[in-house]
Amino acid sequence: MSQIRRKRSASDRKPLGRFLSRTSDQTGIPEDAEPESSDPSPAVSAPVESKQDVGWGRVCVFLQKLGKKADSRTLSLAHCDLTATDLLELASLLQFLPQLEELDVSWNELIGGSLRALTSHLQQVGGVRTLRLSSCRLSPEDVSALGEALSCIPQLEILDLSWNSGVGGGALQGLLGKLLPSARELHLVACQLTTADAAALGGLVSALPKLCLLDVSCNPQLGQEVDCGGFRVLAASFSHTSSLTTLRFQACGLTPDCLQDLDLDLSCNKCLSGGLTCLAPHLAHLTHLEILDLHLCCLTPADLEALIQVLPSLTALVELDVSSNKEAGGVVLQLVSALQLTQMRRLPLSSCRLTQESLTALALAVPYLRSLDVSWCKVVGARLQLLLDALQPSVIMELRLCSCELVTDDLRHLAEALRQGCLSSLRLLDLSYNGSVGDDGWSALLAAGGLGSLEELDLSLRPLSSAPCSGWLHVLLAALPRMPALARLAMQRWSVGPQERRQLEYSTRSRRIQLDSDQNLSGSEWKEADQEEGQPEE
Repeated sequence: MSQIRRKRSASDRKPLGRFLSRTSDQTGIPEDAEPESSDPSPAVSAPVESKQDVGWGRVCVFLQKLGKKADSRTLSLAHCDLTATDLLELASLLQFLPQLEELDVSWNELIGGSLRALTSHLQQVGGVRTLRLSSCRLSPEDVSALGEALSCIPQLEILDLSWNSGVGGGALQGLLGKLLPSARELHLVACQLTTADAAALGGLVSALPKLCLLDVSCNPQLGQEVDCGGFRVLAASFSHTSSLTTLRFQACGLTPDCLQDLDLDLSCNKCLSGGLTCLAPHLAHLTHLEILDLHLCCLTPADLEALIQVLPSLTALVELDVSSNKEAGGVVLQLVSALQLTQMRRLPLSSCRLTQESLTALALAVPYLRSLDVSWCKVVGARLQLLLDALQPSVIMELRLCSCELVTDDLRHLAEALRQGCLSSLRLLDLSYNGSVGDDGWSALLAAGGLGSLEELDLSLRPLSSAPCSGWLHVLLAALPRMPALARLAMQRWSVGPQERRQLEYSTRSRRIQLDSDQNLSGSEWKEADQEEGQPEE
């Protein structure tokens, strides 16, 4: 598409006045009308059009060239391969969008270095609340130009500059003192921020009293060289943002030293192992915290003990993720006892080396959870009933039991829970990598019904394995009409014959279900099967 657009002649790229703004019977809402493309006849006299109508017509023509629909409040041009010339044309059209609230030109790398052409016209759209410029290959000059124009959009609430490496390395200084107090969200994911940028970011955040969300994930240099003081300045700035509810530092190279300055920790920072004890005197003050994600942090028993001590103070917590921390399996009872169970919605414990005692403790929290994830916990096999008996009807929405060494009786118990209506709100059911379940178990589950809300079902086997599904495939085919919401069915590494595959693919295609299978029929197999059997029965 980008090459086609570049080959257009200059006359093709210019907005033509004669095509611009013929609205249908003056509805009063210009975006309800479609610009006409037929040649105007000199003999036909058109009504006199206002400047605003003509301008709206130009906007429609510009957006039509990019395959977009006109909207007076939202202008989304992400992934449109915009060029610097397009940016100039867009800037000239802003005057005709006085009601614009959201402007998104993300993922247009060709506009890098020319952002001033757009920012110099932002005074035309002073009501913009959301501005997204992620992955535009912004240069330091672009960031500076943006900083100069921010005063023109005093109602800006969301600014997204993610995936622009040019923002890091000092360019962030161009926004200091420029972002107005109305800002509520600041996204700087993967901007190659350094420790020096951390200090600038701290100064920026200190002036944003309404800031609710700060995302600086995927900046691995941000937490390095703590002794330089940059990260300390950033951590200290959070005392000025009492409205902050979401702070994302995923994959930022945080170390235990960082936690001495920062009173919050997020996931995928393996170097934090042994340093979580620094949270104890700080985390207890974050009484508004709702989500605490500590998965894959190599937590030690001392870390978990420190966490358990402060959990009673986190009275607003609804989600705690300590999954992929092996030591967490031994302290589930203490975790559950320290949490406000009646408001908990998610407590993922996958890959946590659960024990039988852990399952018994987890059952205390199950009645309140919206999502239950005990994947990769072998102890669940032959003991699933313990968790199912604790379910409350119409509460659980996700059930993840991947690689739990489930047996046939486990699926029979699951089928009984379905018949009792305990899983009537279930949207996702993951039973993958449980090859020890027999045909009777799969048949019992699929014949039970009660999955009317299910959107995703995963029955795949683990890699390098294979098994026939002929013994229960007919039950699955009969059950599909009773799962009207199903959008994805995963059956990787189950082997079936060509005719069975044809029946399965026909049933899923006719219901627009995405089938993930590594044995899909080829075109020749479909043709051969049609010749042998004729049209399949549904």
